[in-house]
Amino acid sequence: MKLPYLPNHDESSFFDFLSQHYPGLTLGRTGAGSLGNMQDSSRTGGPLSVPHATTVLAIKYQLGVVIAGDRRATEGFQIADRRIEKVFKIDDYSAMAIAGAAGPCIEMAKLFQTELEHYEKLEGMPLSCEGKANKLGQMVKANLPMVFQGLVVMPLYVGYDLKRGEGRIFKYDITGGRYEESDYHAIGSGGKDARNTMREHFQRQLPEAEALKLALMSLYNAADDDVGTGGPDLVRGIYPTAKYVTAQGITDVPDDRIRAVFDGLIATRRSKES
Repeated sequence: MKLPYLPNHDESSFFDFLSQHYPGLTLGRTGAGSLGNMQDSSRTGGPLSVPHATTVLAIKYQLGVVIAGDRRATEGFQIADRRIEKVFKIDDYSAMAIAGAAGPCIEMAKLFQTELEHYEKLEGMPLSCEGKANKLGQMVKANLPMVFQGLVVMPLYVGYDLKRGEGRIFKYDITGGRYEESDYHAIGSGGKDARNTMREHFQRQLPEAEALKLALMSLYNAADDDVGTGGPDLVRGIYPTAKYVTAQGITDVPDDRIRAVFDGLIATRRSKES
């Protein structure tokens, strides 16, 4: 789509620009091409039935934050997707994990990426970690009309704050309220089970390997009790995904390393149950 030339346009927010000039393209608005252009739940007799992403989490450690998520998307009592990606790199020092209605969640992650790129190009400098967290809160708030149709978008945002020299974790409510967590957090259908595991085993200043192990163990335990959370699929070779958010940027955790951690967790569980 060709955007109009606006000689006096000095908006550094791409999201605000869309909201003003193309409201149909923003989250939670009706119109062609928008997330709101879906059948009204009042005519379907209830919330829309769409695939939902489930459990994601973040844990602070010595160098920053590890953020991870399972790969399952559910639709009612069925598995809609076994390989969905829920953890996204947003910019060089930010990552976001999603839980909720899969389609709107992924669209929000893409829009957030564009928003930060747009701001940096216009201002010549990136938003602060605090500013990024606030901007994501505005996007969640814009999606509020769709929440009443069952299209809930719940992000978990992680950023490395270069000024503070530490990783930070932010969670949100459906109205866009933003809250910072000091050590760890998990959201989604298995979030409570994952938090129970983290609460039991978390220690401050964990080494990188131990933080990854705790993140994967928390997802593994959540999958045990929550049907919406996917555990390691040994037959298909499907495992949760994870990223490190540090002063060096965003680093994907290799699949073979994740597989090795799960091999150890499974062996430990088998020895306990034998």
